[in-house]
Amino acid sequence: MNAPIPSHLKVCETFLSIQGEGALAGYPCFFIRLTGCNLRCTYCDTRYAYDEGKRMPVDSLVKMALGSRVPLVEITGGEPLVQRPVYHLMERLVALRKTVLLETNGSIALSMVPRRVIKIVDMKTPGSGMDSHWHSDNLRWIGTRDQLKFVVTDRGDYEWAIEQVQRFRLTDFTQVIVSPCWGRQDPAELAKWVMEDAKDVRFQLQLHKILWGDKRGV
Repeated sequence: MNAPIPSHLKVCETFLSIQGEGALAGYPCFFIRLTGCNLRCTYCDTRYAYDEGKRMPVDSLVKMALGSRVPLVEITGGEPLVQRPVYHLMERLVALRKTVLLETNGSIALSMVPRRVIKIVDMKTPGSGMDSHWHSDNLRWIGTRDQLKFVVTDRGDYEWAIEQVQRFRLTDFTQVIVSPCWGRQDPAELAKWVMEDAKDVRFQLQLHKILWGDKRGV
């Protein structure tokens, strides 16, 4: 007998905003921020998502996403993959022809993520304090529609990121983004490094930070 599909998720918040980063930056997007994270990055700006939230049925989240009237839905956290029902939520949303983004920290296997979901995967730099938590098989599940992101806190992080790009030939099979850590790395300085190296990586600022700073729910 098959086990029943879990029907509830602990949700920190939901909101409609502008997609702030990645290849779809600038588009209106409905966000579902799930509660819980297995990492503790030094620069985390969503610590409230570690524990804060309430249980909600997957059906309710699907209805909210449909009611937002925008085609783009991002599931984020925290770390969304720590809650198993998230896979059911993703399957429901892609079946309804939503463009679904998953923002994940790279420490949990991506093998069960539905194929049509666009993965925004953070490869944690040394400055995060969590670089040892990368799941070694995850590069197998990252493709041309997905994005691999490095949050850079200093020059050492940047050089480490470029080393990973070269070692694993990342730009051969996915989009690579480097982003300055808000409040720790000067954006213009990072942009200069990217231009000097002329690597096939994309420099990016977080649009939502520029527009609203650390304000929640936008």
